[in-house]
Amino acid sequence: MKKLLIIRFSALGDIAMTVPIVYDLAVQYPELEITMLSREMARPLFERLPNNVHFFAADLSGRHKGLFGLNRLLRDIQFKDFDYIADFHDVLRTQWLRFVCRLFGKKVAKIDKGRKGKKALTRQKNKVFEQQTTSFERYAKVLEQLGFSIEPQFVKLDYSAFCGTQKATNETWIGIAPFAKHPAKVYPMEKMEEVIKALSERENTSVFLFGGGKEEKRKIAELCAKYPNVQAAKTSQGLKGELALMGQLDVMLSMDSANMHLASLVGTRVVSIWGGTHPFAGFLGWNQKPADCIQLDLPCRPCSVYGNKPCLRGDYACLNGIAPKQIIEKL
Repeated sequence: MKKLLIIRFSALGDIAMTVPIVYDLAVQYPELEITMLSREMARPLFERLPNNVHFFAADLSGRHKGLFGLNRLLRDIQFKDFDYIADFHDVLRTQWLRFVCRLFGKKVAKIDKGRKGKKALTRQKNKVFEQQTTSFERYAKVLEQLGFSIEPQFVKLDYSAFCGTQKATNETWIGIAPFAKHPAKVYPMEKMEEVIKALSERENTSVFLFGGGKEEKRKIAELCAKYPNVQAAKTSQGLKGELALMGQLDVMLSMDSANMHLASLVGTRVVSIWGGTHPFAGFLGWNQKPADCIQLDLPCRPCSVYGNKPCLRGDYACLNGIAPKQIIEKL
């Protein structure tokens, strides 16, 4: 039986985007043993996949830190047993892992990140405003280089076994994930609060707020205390529980963030808000609709692929210009 190793270490949203591709690979090549090498946080994303998919967690801040740690990682995963190496990340760590694997005669392929096209899309002047190849397509092309062509068949994952509560038939459940890593991807909280307030006043409606950081949890607690029918999306099952809850939502409101991709994996429709980034960069969630993206047409947009650049105007007009009413009506 042939064995294939897939490598993708971060970020959570990017790892989530590998799931449909790994699923289709596993289903269409049942004789292939597949191991996903990633961080421990991502393990729950792969536990509902077919039995020929395995997961190995890299401890990149401990046992597998640095060059010696990466060499230890190679031994820990018994890389000599693998026939194929698929690098879905292409960063310094994975470049070293690829190099060593090649020395031992392994067949290796890496992702083409399409930097040239993304740079043309996000530059200040003479933007080339074209849809870029999606991450899903880029991952699939890596597998194609190794001889594994796949057809997109993935629909959704089922985490209902981890659900703590069940939605009544007359209820509407709305999820809101108002946070993101970078300011260029975050809708102003005072405006988001208007959205939350309006939704909390709807009959038979519950609003669930998603967020994980200390400051995010503090803000969520504040909003839950302030408005009725608003609660934190906390479960005793961790990420699996959150995915189970997302699977019951009627709709998720999310930034261009990991929660958009997590909701997509369980088949939930997502209304997404885009500021400094743009769906054309190739990061829209699986099976999500461009029509469900809320964004403004500004000559400076998009200014960044990942949202990690400060606003050139200084006012984040791409986000501040979106009215709460527009979001409420879309939902």
